[in-house]
Amino acid sequence: MPAANCFYYGMTFSITILGNASAMPTKNRFPTSQVLNVHERLFLIDCGEGTQMQLRRCGISILKLNAIFISHLHGDHLFGLFGLLSTMSMLGRKGDFPIYAPIGLKNILDDHLKYFGEGMTFTPIVHGINTNKSELIYENRAITVHTIPLRHRVPCAGFLFREKTPQLNVHKHFIVKHALSICDIVQLKNGDDVTLPDGEIVTSEAATYLPYAPRSYAFCSDTAFSKKVIAQVQNVDLLYHETTYQNDRVALAHETMHATAAEAATVAKEALVKKLLIGHFSSRYSNDHGFLAEAQSVFPNTAIAKEKEIFEVVLEKAVE
Repeated sequence: MPAANCFYYGMTFSITILGNASAMPTKNRFPTSQVLNVHERLFLIDCGEGTQMQLRRCGISILKLNAIFISHLHGDHLFGLFGLLSTMSMLGRKGDFPIYAPIGLKNILDDHLKYFGEGMTFTPIVHGINTNKSELIYENRAITVHTIPLRHRVPCAGFLFREKTPQLNVHKHFIVKHALSICDIVQLKNGDDVTLPDGEIVTSEAATYLPYAPRSYAFCSDTAFSKKVIAQVQNVDLLYHETTYQNDRVALAHETMHATAAEAATVAKEALVKKLLIGHFSSRYSNDHGFLAEAQSVFPNTAIAKEKEIFEVVLEKAVE
C-alpha cells in the first residue's frame, strides 16, 4: 500500500510512521507515534519521546494537527506530549485542542501545566476514554473513531478509524435515458425512488452506485493477543499491531502482556484484514528482519512500520 494519488482531490487516507520502538528509544528508532491523514485533516496517534522532531523531519506542520489520541499512560507513548504542546503554544496556536486518552492523563497534564503552562496560547482539553468497552469517541464529516479495548498491564485502548460512507452517485446512462432533472438526481442520491411524469418509477437501488469503498485503519498498541481485537478489526484495510517480541521470547511477551510477530499476524489473518503493519520493537533486537519473516510466515501481506514511511490506503473507484 505505497503512497499513491487518489482520483478525488483531497481524499487522502494515509498513515505516516514517526516511531516504532517499544519502551526505550534506540539510535535507530523513536518510540511509538504516528500521524493519520484523512482528507487532509491530521490526527496524531500516541506521542512518544521525539515526536515533534519526527514531525519536522517528515515535513508535517505541528499546527495542522487536529487532535491527539493516546492509547495508554506508559511513557513511551506520551513522553513527547508535553514538549509538543509547549511548541504548539510557542507557534501561537489558539483555541481548544482535543486529546483523547485513558482517564488519568488529565490529572497528569494539569500538574504539568501548573509548572510549565505559563503563557499557553491555547487550551488542551483531555477527553477521558473508557478502555473496557468499544465506544465512539470522535466524529466529523469524514470519519468516525471508536476505541478498541486492549489487553495490557495498564488500561489501554486502540483506535479504529473508519471513513464515512460517501453519498451515492447516479449512473450517467440513467440520467440520459430518463431525462432526470436535478431534483430527481438529488432524490435518488438520498436513497429515494423517483416517479417520472409517465408514471414509471426509477428506484434509487437501480439508478445509483457507491462511488468508492469507505476506508479503515486500526491501531493496536500495546496488547497481548486478543480474540476480542480480532472481532473488532474484521476486514479493515490497514491494521497496525504491536510486535514487541519474536517467538524466541514468547514467555516474556506473555508475562509483559505484549504480542509476538506471529501473534500479530494471526490477528490479521483471522480478522481478514487487507494489510498488516508491525512495530513497537523491543530494543533487545538490533534489526527488524526476524519480525518481518515471522509475521509473513503467517500473514504474507505484512510490512514493517518503518519510520518516516507513508502507507496510503488507496481509494478504490467503483465501476459506473
